Amino acid sequence: MLRPKLPDIPAPPTTLGTYQQSQTPAPSAGRPLTPYVGAVAAVVVVGIVLTALLAALAVSAVSVAVAAVVLRSLVNGAHRR
Repeated sequence: MLRPKLPDIPAPPTTLGTYQQSQTPAPSAGRPLTPYVGAVAAVVVVGIVLTALLAALAVSAVSVAVAAVVLRSLVNGAHRR
């Protein structure tokens, strides 16, 4: 049967020096990022823990203030009678 003829594949360039240099990634100008991942995770965990402690402190301060107001009103009510 009739089959279409595919075009010939062009030969790859013989000088690979410039081709390889353009394909390789540029070397990093500093340290790799891998050690910083642990430091970032530690900072995030410490931030979450400190935020939770601050929230717990605020809730307990409000509850102590409410208890003080209730006790003060009870004591003042007992003195008036």
